[in-house]
Amino acid sequence: MDPRPHIVVVEDEAAQRALLVDYLGKQNFRVSGVDGGAALRRLVGRELPQLVLLDVGLPGEDGFALARWLREKSSRTGIIMVTAASETVDRVIGLESGADDYIAKPFEPRELLARVRSLLRRATAATQAPEQRIRMGRKVLDLEKRALVDPASGEEEALAATEFDLLKLFAENPGRPLNRDWLLEVTTHREAEPLGRAIDLRITRLRRKIEVNPRHPQALRTVRGVGYVFVPPKD
Repeated sequence: MDPRPHIVVVEDEAAQRALLVDYLGKQNFRVSGVDGGAALRRLVGRELPQLVLLDVGLPGEDGFALARWLREKSSRTGIIMVTAASETVDRVIGLESGADDYIAKPFEPRELLARVRSLLRRATAATQAPEQRIRMGRKVLDLEKRALVDPASGEEEALAATEFDLLKLFAENPGRPLNRDWLLEVTTHREAEPLGRAIDLRITRLRRKIEVNPRHPQALRTVRGVGYVFVPPKD
């Protein structure tokens, strides 16, 4: 089996698709090119790629819809939106759809390559088996015990299923903004809360448990217009 990272280029313009496939192929990646959503779905059905370069302006099913579908399939596959538009609103929609990064045409090939390599490094780190104990703010998340531990006293605090699932997702995706709707979808323990605010309320409760100052969170930070990101401590 080819050990090189598999990248899929989704681009309806044949010439542009061929250029990207050829360029990335010369950078020691295994690259597949498809012209739209139907071909992408068939390919993903056979093999989940490490990264997808996804053009926004596709005929029929646009890139935003495909990004949402990809993110539902896997939290591990990296998604870079590629588009001719440069408006902030499109970048926000792309991130809300589950994309990890965004690059506007025309772009320098070296800039694209740098973004691809950076995202693949993050994806590789996320797929590695996580440590059983992860420092989160002033507490430590013990994955085996499904509890928060005070590192000073050793006192353990049991977590509800939803609380544990959320913290585990953040621990597996350090430094990566996670979309509110996606977090709600993948944590299936629905509670009696208004769905529009469910994740926000759960994050507020978690901040009270792990942050030194919940009013000024450092571990679980808000990403405006997208959701939340876990920032590991530097020490």
